[in-house]
Amino acid sequence: MSADAGRSGRAFLAAKAEGRAALVGYLPVGYPDVPTSYAALAALCGGGDAPGVDLVEIGLPYSDPVLDGPVIQRAGTQALQRGVRTRDVFGAIEAVAATGTPAVAMTYWNLVDRYGVDAFARDFANAGGCGLITPDLTPDEAAEWVAASDAHGLDRIFLVAPSSTDERIAATAAACRGWVYATAVMGVTGVRRESSSAAPELVRRIRALAPDTLVGVGLGVSTAEQARETAAYADGVIVGSALVRTLLEAEDAGRPGDLSGLRALVADLARDDRAG
Repeated sequence: MSADAGRSGRAFLAAKAEGRAALVGYLPVGYPDVPTSYAALAALCGGGDAPGVDLVEIGLPYSDPVLDGPVIQRAGTQALQRGVRTRDVFGAIEAVAATGTPAVAMTYWNLVDRYGVDAFARDFANAGGCGLITPDLTPDEAAEWVAASDAHGLDRIFLVAPSSTDERIAATAAACRGWVYATAVMGVTGVRRESSSAAPELVRRIRALAPDTLVGVGLGVSTAEQARETAAYADGVIVGSALVRTLLEAEDAGRPGDLSGLRALVADLARDDRAG
């Protein structure tokens, strides 16, 4: 990994200095609508006496989300049906940046490619974004993104999986700036009752091959207990589906603008993380 931890990696390092893992919260832009999604993303950051996440991960809904489980797919599909556009991510970044919490985006590469790689990097950086998680882009296919991210000072967060070879892990870690995203389970995202047994071994392999690499674990972390288990061996814990579910439940109950369930879950996760 680059010697520069990047802006998102510094959020991990700040949490590590407090003896804990960084808490990363994911929500998609555009659900239940664009303005409410901005408010929800800002709510991840806490407020008043309520603690929030250390880093916000903003999802860009996509028509063929190969990694997304049913909870995130449902929210993303509805966001697309309601007219969310790629450019709406820039407003989402601004909403989070206004809280002082750093933000990255997770996006399928076709959305960036269609917008224009350098133009997207420029507009994303100007909005205050830290970097991109690119689940379907590998480092050996990322020359244009590497150039654009270098030009605009953005972090590059690539994914590794339990099936990744040692060579792939080493190459991916070397290409990252910020941290590497370790998928805790094979397959798609979703709320799971048990945390993955493959994740600790994957993190061990990453650290053996790239000792200076910061590692965030996602795709399978759903509850405060699972987050606590993951925090014992990872530098960052990524929670997505469980947070999105609070918004789905609010809309199903006829209260699409009600963020109280989201705020309560974020506060519980953040307090548990800080309690160690």
